Amino acid sequence: MGISCSRRNHSLRADEREKNKHMEEKQSDTEEDSGGGHGVKHIEKIPGEIPATPINGEKMYKDSEDVFYKFVILHSTTDINEALRVKNLLQGQFHIRPGIIFAEMPAGRHILKNLEDAINSSAWTILLLTENFLNETWCEFQFHATLINSVNMQHKYNSVIPVRPETHFLPRKKTPMMLQLINALEERSPAFRQQVEKTFKESQFQKQRTIWKAEREGVELIAQD
Repeated sequence: MGISCSRRNHSLRADEREKNKHMEEKQSDTEEDSGGGHGVKHIEKIPGEIPATPINGEKMYKDSEDVFYKFVILHSTTDINEALRVKNLLQGQFHIRPGIIFAEMPAGRHILKNLEDAINSSAWTILLLTENFLNETWCEFQFHATLINSVNMQHKYNSVIPVRPETHFLPRKKTPMMLQLINALEERSPAFRQQVEKTFKESQFQKQRTIWKAEREGVELIAQD
């Protein structure tokens, strides 16, 4: 009698476990179909998949915050490719490096902070004078800020360099008067190479770099002529 009851109880427990298992499987299928709960299918990461890198080159800039650049190119937001071309030209053909364009400054920071760092962390500020340059209020602010900085900071004197690229350049007659007072580098000019070599002097770069390092270290350096 006891053995018969034991077998019957064991059979009931087995049936109950099978029923519960079936209900759990059905619930799991329902959750997967609806996309909710913990039943959402796990999406495996594609092997070798690399996240997209933004044009601003934030990681590159962070890794080189201790670098004093020879030049920074300020440009219209629609002239990023042209700015990169001019940067590569100066670095590759004329060996003026390192350089950076404004679009490579870190994203997520205030744009005025980026402009300040770009000017202070480079020996020369290049204004890329294209047809798009005067279409943006931001570009107008950039050249005003750089000119004022070059006047107020003795070691930044003659550090603002307007450049007219080979194509789609801003005509002289449309150039703001304050920029007309500065000799621009004309890529189309036969004397362009001589202009570049005369402008980007290593001695001037080293002088500015020394002052930059002293300022970062909190040392007041008296500029010597």
